[in-house]
Amino acid sequence: MSAYDEVKKGSLKFKGGGSCSVKKKKKKSKSDKEKIERALRESSAEVFQEVEKTEAELKFEEIQRKRQMERVSKAATKSHKDRVSEFNQKLEKLSEHHDIPKVGPG
Repeated sequence: MSAYDEVKKGSLKFKGGGSCSVKKKKKKSKSDKEKIERALRESSAEVFQEVEKTEAELKFEEIQRKRQMERVSKAATKSHKDRVSEFNQKLEKLSEHHDIPKVGPG
């Protein structure tokens, strides 16, 4: 008689009683699908209606556009060489804590 003779075979049983059945989804009829599609079309039509913006919102968007244009023009004036030299200057200002440690015999 081996130690494996008393092993239970089959699926595990959970504590707490209660049946562990899988809930099945109900099939939707065609009329339900039509109702859902109609509701989606109506809601999408409402979303696409043009909403009037307040004076403050319009002013805010205009200022955002101006700032964006300033950033783009400022970035366009710098060459790659200027950006690299600026980056190197920034790295030189950092403390030794940020240096890459030497690893290995060398």
